[in-house]
Amino acid sequence: MVNFVSLIAPLSYIVVLVGSLGVFSSLYRKRKAAKAASLEPWFPPHTTRDIYLSLLHLEGSKTVSDSILKAALMLRAKEDIKRLMALRQSKNSLQMLLQKGCVGDDLWTRFSVAESEMEEELRDVVMEANAYKEGWGQIIFQTANEMVNHDRVRERSERVAADAAEERKWWDEKRARSARELLGEEGTSDSDGVLVENVKKGGKGKK
Repeated sequence: MVNFVSLIAPLSYIVVLVGSLGVFSSLYRKRKAAKAASLEPWFPPHTTRDIYLSLLHLEGSKTVSDSILKAALMLRAKEDIKRLMALRQSKNSLQMLLQKGCVGDDLWTRFSVAESEMEEELRDVVMEANAYKEGWGQIIFQTANEMVNHDRVRERSERVAADAAEERKWWDEKRARSARELLGEEGTSDSDGVLVENVKKGGKGKK
C-alpha cells in the first residue's frame, strides 16, 4: 500500500513551488506590462485612425455618409501600410543590434509593443472594411499599398524635377558669371591696347 503520510511533504513542497512560480509569473507579467505602458510609443499618434473613429461615432445631424467613412478608412489603411513597412525594415537591423548589445531591452520592448499593436490594428481595419462590403477587407490593404507606391513614385519624380531645376539654375549662374568675367577681361585688354598705342604716339611726337 502507498504510504500517503510519506507523500505529504513532497506534495506540499510541489504545491508551494508551483504557487510561488505562479505568483512570480503574475507579478513579472504585471511589471513588464506596466513598464511597456510607460515607454515612449514607437510611432507618433495614429491621426488617420483617430479621424476615422471620430467620424464613425458622430451622432445626430453630424453623421457622415458611408462614402466619407470608406475614404477615411482607406487613409487609415494607407498609414498602416507605411507603418508596417517601417517595422519590417527595422526588425532585422534591430535584432542584430540587440544581439551585439548596442541597444537596450527597452528599445526592443517598444518595438514588440508596436508590432502587437499593428497586428491588432490590421485586424480591426479588415473587420471595419468587411462591415461596409463583404470581401473588402481582403483587398483594402492591397489598394492602400498601391496608393503608397504611387505616392512614392510621385514624390521621387518631384525630387528629381526639383534637383534638375536647382542644377539648371546653378549652371545658368555659372555661365552668366563666366560671361561677365570674360567681358571684363576683354575690356581690360582693350584699355591696355589703347594705352600702349597712345604711348607709342607720344613717343613719336617727341622725336
